[in-house]
Amino acid sequence: MATARAVVTVYGTDGKKSGTAVLPPVLKAPLRPDLVRYIHTQVSKNRRQPYARKFEAGYQHSAISWGTGRAVARIPRVQGGGTHGAACGAFGNMCRGGGMFSPIKIWRKWHCKVPRRMKRHAAASALAASALPALVMAKGHRISRVNELPLVVKDDWCSMKTTKEVIALCKTLHLDEDLKHVKDSKHIRPGKGKSRNRKYKINRGPLFIGDSEDGFFRASVNVPGLECVSVDYMSITQLAPGGTLGRMVVWSESAFKKLGKLFGSYHQPASLKKGYHLPRPVMTNADLARIINSDEIQSVLNPAKERAVITRRNGNPLKNKALMAKLNPGSLQKRKLRHLQAIEGTEQRKALLEEKKKRDDAKKAHNREHKNKFYKDMLSYYKKEEPAEQADEE
Repeated sequence: MATARAVVTVYGTDGKKSGTAVLPPVLKAPLRPDLVRYIHTQVSKNRRQPYARKFEAGYQHSAISWGTGRAVARIPRVQGGGTHGAACGAFGNMCRGGGMFSPIKIWRKWHCKVPRRMKRHAAASALAASALPALVMAKGHRISRVNELPLVVKDDWCSMKTTKEVIALCKTLHLDEDLKHVKDSKHIRPGKGKSRNRKYKINRGPLFIGDSEDGFFRASVNVPGLECVSVDYMSITQLAPGGTLGRMVVWSESAFKKLGKLFGSYHQPASLKKGYHLPRPVMTNADLARIINSDEIQSVLNPAKERAVITRRNGNPLKNKALMAKLNPGSLQKRKLRHLQAIEGTEQRKALLEEKKKRDDAKKAHNREHKNKFYKDMLSYYKKEEPAEQADEE
């Protein structure tokens, strides 16, 4: 990895090594793809141009409602006759050619303020990602023949004034494959954008960062996909196009050395940015899988516990004694009591028989006491009526 080196090689415009440069601490900053994506989204909003609907759009008809009583909706309807547009609904957002609901106005909040410190942290993260070959290749750049990343070249290329010299420099640095890939990616933009002065789309190529805007900036205009920027005016939209880390960056030697003053280090603030410190990583080693699988961690961990699979079934309490006891406490004792009462010679059997005998004796006594009571009561009723009948006969 590039962040493991203390120095990087400085190449000349002829492709040969000409010296070394100290790797600035900003290229060791923690990678924050979430922060870069958020800042890129917010910064991109500041390039929007206000647009709005015309205030008369959808209301340029001569229309009036027919009112009630005609079995039609009360929406305003186009006046006149003899055409297909007569009596058609108008003005409503549900009508053909009507006004839209809540139309966009030019006074809406198009732009947003982005915290300066967050923008600087995002730029530091994007610069650190540009020094990692894996992320640069994942971004889509063709850098298989590039000597090393970060790629630092002497300041001679900043004074180039012709496109021919720029293309020759890219071939020397083995960037011609990436430029060819960018050139082949040009295609017509889908959608209405093709009729709005942005007909074609093309991928991004390498980004050249110098200390000053010399002739190279003008000479590289005609090279598709190639961009140039001063180290003092780097933007997150150039360092991480689309909010994705891994832009291929070519540095001038003076711009590369100036990064230390622009972003400082973990021990001292930046000299060119008041009160700015590099963001410290939350973890010294971000490879969490390697930490967990290391011998030091695995030696003190308990073995993995296999959790028993418990399957629950809905039991029938009329067939399951334990489930019935759970629903009806005391059912097991009653069941046992009934079992003992059915066995000859047990005390429970004797008690049951005695209780049954008492009930039978009480029943017999009740029957003896009330035997033929209904018949006797009925006869006594007729005996009381006989004297009255005899008196009537006399």
